[in-house]
Amino acid sequence: MRRSAAVLCGATVVLAGTLTAVPASASAPHSATTAQAAKVTWKKCGTEDSPTLQCASVKVPLDYAKPQGKQITLALSRVPHTATTYQGPLLVNPGGPGGSGLSLAGFVASSLPKEVAAQYDVIGFDPRGVGKSQPALDCKPGYFDPVRPDSVPSTPALEKANLDRAKSFAQACGKKYANVLPYINTVSAVKDMDSIRKALGAKKINYFGYSYGTYLGSVYAKLFPERVRRLVLDSIVDPTGVWYEDNIQQDYAFDKRHKALMAWIAKYDSTYKLGTDPKKVEAKWYAMRAALAKKPAGGKVGASELEDIFIPGGYNNAYWPTLAQTFAAYVNKKDTAALVKAYDNIAAIDASGDNGYSVYTAVQCRDASWPRDWKQWRKDNWAVYEKAPFMAWNNAWYNAPCAFWPTKTLKPVNVANTKLPPVLLFQATDDAATPYQGGVTVHRLLKGSSLVVEQGGGNHGISLSGNACLDKYLATYLTSGKVPHGSGVADAVCKKLPDPKPQATAGKTPSTGQSAVATVGNTLRGILGSGL
Repeated sequence: MRRSAAVLCGATVVLAGTLTAVPASASAPHSATTAQAAKVTWKKCGTEDSPTLQCASVKVPLDYAKPQGKQITLALSRVPHTATTYQGPLLVNPGGPGGSGLSLAGFVASSLPKEVAAQYDVIGFDPRGVGKSQPALDCKPGYFDPVRPDSVPSTPALEKANLDRAKSFAQACGKKYANVLPYINTVSAVKDMDSIRKALGAKKINYFGYSYGTYLGSVYAKLFPERVRRLVLDSIVDPTGVWYEDNIQQDYAFDKRHKALMAWIAKYDSTYKLGTDPKKVEAKWYAMRAALAKKPAGGKVGASELEDIFIPGGYNNAYWPTLAQTFAAYVNKKDTAALVKAYDNIAAIDASGDNGYSVYTAVQCRDASWPRDWKQWRKDNWAVYEKAPFMAWNNAWYNAPCAFWPTKTLKPVNVANTKLPPVLLFQATDDAATPYQGGVTVHRLLKGSSLVVEQGGGNHGISLSGNACLDKYLATYLTSGKVPHGSGVADAVCKKLPDPKPQATAGKTPSTGQSAVATVGNTLRGILGSGL
């Protein structure tokens, strides 16, 4: 989801020193020579970063109630195994809903230890409606083109302008994809995953999902528990709040993360010269926002676009130096060009972003019920804004098409599960996109799961992002099926990576220390409810 999830809460975590192995019947690898032949045709599509990458496609039913009816196409990618010991396919998903997973296969295969990746066929896929899968949704191209109305509806005119935009998007989707929208949802995507499993000739799958991908994995495990061999969930959606409540709660976590950025800027006043008091630095940020609401920078960056620039800083602190420099340049030098550059490099949504957002809304609006009375949205979001103003209304309008969505809604899936092998969970305590409570909740719902916590970490998508402690648990689990086991809320605790230091050159976008989700270019606008 673009946005996710739950309230950050303080929970006692205990580092454990024991490991629990997966039962032999669930974990035993088999020789590559005994693997069933795949039913898909793979072709080379390697890149400089992933030279061994292969691509393929599979046909699946649009409506699984009519398996012989209209078929749609799913795009797949694969980095094939090279070791004699073959542990089966490892499906990977970056989140969204709406995130493309094709490039994630190469990222995961190259980021895991070579001896671990070599034991798996790492499988990426574009979920139905996404990217190279067909049909690919694009409800209203250019929907996020600047300058949008100020997200904070401080006048009836602003509220009407934002409401009209949301209604127009929902209407455009309904008109363009009336026969498709009822089948763009999490349960259908999960059934697609099982179709992929069948096409690969695998009795079971291994799965590794980030953000919204954790909900996708949890729902797959609920519907097909006997098909799960290993399951890794990183930055975890709270499944008890999908999706309206998850988004409301996410606003509080992003506001806290924005305040952490303001404190970081104050710490480096010698570099940014915005003051040493975090509250006063934050006041300057809101003054900048007010000025841009009146006069957008370069005719492109208004108040809403400024929020778009800074929201990624809540996902990953690798953005902080660039954001701080941009902020300082505007306040201290009246430099509007830096804002425009930051918008183009960090916030602007391109054609694939239009596709991702279309799928995001289609899935979230269909998955669960949303208030259809705008008065409820108004009441709830003003209440959030009073305590956590940073992202409250920006997030509300991002999800507002769901108030007018043309399809009926489904019931959320209860992911509680007692039928799984040990599951490995990763969660940062200060994650804004999928706040900490989501990890705690899923740990409770998935019996036998193991929760690894990054204490004090605020980034989203924390494994394969440079934290050796986290990655050791991941590598151990994928190699042997062993998970840490402890007696507290967490089964293991890792220290967070250090916060970034100011950089010498303004305008750089982060190249190191990013989460896997950010690295593959997905879901800064669509992490969960999320691109959740």
